[in-house]
Amino acid sequence: MDAVWNLSNRRLTQVAYGIGGLAQWLPRHEGRTLTLLADPAVADSEAVDQVSACAAWAGRSVERLVLDGAGTLESVTALAERLRGGDVVLAVGGGTLLDQAKLAVLMSAAPVVRDRLAVRQRGGLVLLPSEAEPVIPLITVPTTVGTGSELSGGVCLAGPHGKRLVLGNGLQPDLAVLDPVSTRTLPVELLAEGVLEVFFRVAGMYVGDPQDLPSEDAFALTLVELLVVLGAELASVRGAGETPGDPLRLEIAKLSGVSHSQWFNLGRDPCACKGWYLANELSTGLGLRKMTAAAAVLTPLWRRIAEGDTHWGSARRLRRLWRSVTSVHPGLAEDPVEGVTQLLDTWRIGRRVAATEERTDHIAHATMRAWGDGLPTLGALTLADVRRVLADSVESVESADSAEQPLYPPQTSADIRRRAAHNITEGGEHHADHDQQRRVRTA
Repeated sequence: MDAVWNLSNRRLTQVAYGIGGLAQWLPRHEGRTLTLLADPAVADSEAVDQVSACAAWAGRSVERLVLDGAGTLESVTALAERLRGGDVVLAVGGGTLLDQAKLAVLMSAAPVVRDRLAVRQRGGLVLLPSEAEPVIPLITVPTTVGTGSELSGGVCLAGPHGKRLVLGNGLQPDLAVLDPVSTRTLPVELLAEGVLEVFFRVAGMYVGDPQDLPSEDAFALTLVELLVVLGAELASVRGAGETPGDPLRLEIAKLSGVSHSQWFNLGRDPCACKGWYLANELSTGLGLRKMTAAAAVLTPLWRRIAEGDTHWGSARRLRRLWRSVTSVHPGLAEDPVEGVTQLLDTWRIGRRVAATEERTDHIAHATMRAWGDGLPTLGALTLADVRRVLADSVESVESADSAEQPLYPPQTSADIRRRAAHNITEGGEHHADHDQQRRVRTA
């Protein structure tokens, strides 16, 4: 058990279930101002209105900033300069916005963070100095599920060669506020993908490390079972053409954040979830939503593990995890590889993508450059190992004109937003209260 997850003096993120908890938290902290960061999709949402009202009740003046784009080192640096000297920062949005807020708040107090990120390196993993600690309190209000950024000590940062994974204890927010009003207009497709994202992360860590850790294993398997139950409930709601209720969305949001708890992974190899690195590069290389890429990778990856390739994970632990899944979802095949394919289809997760062999080969090389070739993230895996899984994840086509496009609509988060907005106008699938449906959140 050599892995160390948290030796920082900084305490773990507090959690409030309900925006009302913000009104209890703010008076305990000094300052008179609050900088509210929001992405364009939620700038005029009910969630933003409610947190603004809580801030006003607590005697805080609110400055609203709308952030657009994926966030680069340059844009995050500019945001850090703007936040320096503030009292409290509150971020409302999906994982991309929360990541930008976390990194900017830390950078505003510790310029060494920017120096570390500005260093040119081929690796996709960046570890921040342990002494880097934020000064400004940060509150996160997630409007999507899956990333769990509101409770994690990591962020993804867009760069010229793809996304980098940045880890540091100073990135953990002070308070996370989970309220169903924040996800009320989240399209059901993205809610289902959020369930998969948590499943992919927890299962990947569990199967990717061969050692048995009784307490941590029990926590992880219980979380997987709960995810499968919630995924089945969500699939039933979708099948009936209904809108997911507040309780279901809140439970999914809870598991999304808690999956980052050290109790699930204490003592495990921090790089055990090998599939994440492949999905990250496949998503970037083909312009896919990240869970379309993850779903495409999952079955071929589990097939390699089931066949006994220990570089990817433990077949024994994969079978044990799948027994937990089928214990709460008995209709699935007993074979993990066949069963997980059924599970993805039951959850209606798009997983069919296409690319030319040349493009797939390029992505394999990019994956090795960022995460392999001696780096701990992919460990002993070779280019041939990575190329084989990626080749099995995509449908090969000869022409670039027909390649690199998802074969399962909608193809992008923007497509989902446009379709959801149309359904709202026409009284379609998302037919909840129009005031609550003013904006559709990004993935």
